[in-house]
Amino acid sequence: MRVVLATGNLGKLREFADLLGPAGFEFEPLSAFGVESAAETGRTFVDNALLKARHAAARTGLPAMADDSGLEVDALDGAPGVFSARYAAAPGSEAAPGDAANIAKLLQEMQGVAPAARGARFRCAIVLVRHADDPTPLIGEGVWPGRILEQPRGSGGFGYDPVFEDPASGRSAAELAPAEKHARSHRGAALRALLARWSAAGS
Repeated sequence: MRVVLATGNLGKLREFADLLGPAGFEFEPLSAFGVESAAETGRTFVDNALLKARHAAARTGLPAMADDSGLEVDALDGAPGVFSARYAAAPGSEAAPGDAANIAKLLQEMQGVAPAARGARFRCAIVLVRHADDPTPLIGEGVWPGRILEQPRGSGGFGYDPVFEDPASGRSAAELAPAEKHARSHRGAALRALLARWSAAGS
């Protein structure tokens, strides 16, 4: 099934292809169609994923999949949350400042926070729409609990991976091999949930 993936993030594109490619999904990024991404104006991860998926389907005429994911930090009252990609952006700016800037701001905000209070979680929502007005979109959600490190570790992954410690392994998400990350991560869990719903629907 040819599906438009409503992201310009190559890391996400690789993860989706790795996990759903064997199930028969063939992904093309929205950027390949010369279409700009939808504005992420939703209040939740599901809201934003649905906005992006419907936008991509409407602009391309193809089934579309989108995810919205982010980091929730206990010591920051759940921030950055849905603003994870734009955490270090200037006020009023919609431009994503980049992973390094977001991590730097997070570590600055977390200075002095005790190890026991550095709990956090990655959260992900993934939506598949068969067409722009699909009344029954398929939704998968996943959560990956962990904690925020004091310094980045590892060179893999993307986003906040270098400062997110996986409690099961004691390693950062950026230190995990791709297969290990898929097995543990919020996105892996959300994709598996979506695939189960896809299979149950007989699609």
